[in-house]
Amino acid sequence: MKRFVIHAGSTPEDLEPIGMALHDLLNRLPVTLRSAELPGLRIEGGLIVDRSYTGPVLEQCLRENRLLKSTPASGPYKGVPVVVTPVRDGDEQAIGAIGVVDITGIFDLATLMEHQSAILKQVCGKDPCPLPAEQIEAKR
Repeated sequence: MKRFVIHAGSTPEDLEPIGMALHDLLNRLPVTLRSAELPGLRIEGGLIVDRSYTGPVLEQCLRENRLLKSTPASGPYKGVPVVVTPVRDGDEQAIGAIGVVDITGIFDLATLMEHQSAILKQVCGKDPCPLPAEQIEAKR
């Protein structure tokens, strides 16, 4: 029986099968992963685009050993919401980290509600939108 082992010193080549599986599972969302001791992979569009990747949120996740939802201030995902989780060993120590672009973080409901009137003006040209004469009840 074949065995697959991940540890704090896993190389990018060791992590490749897991990274590609997650990338495919998540409908090819960008995936990043690394071990605690070595840089790892950045996967986009079905391809490994970096075999020596690390990023600020991956590194913070390893240090803090906790799930992070963040928007990096640097790197290839600067300004893009990401979610990163630690990979832990049996002693609950972070031996690696895996991150994906956080498509749920792209939509900030509080901000949307705060700017609803301005958004409606942009979409409809007027506020309220639709105008009373344009509402379904007015057309019956």
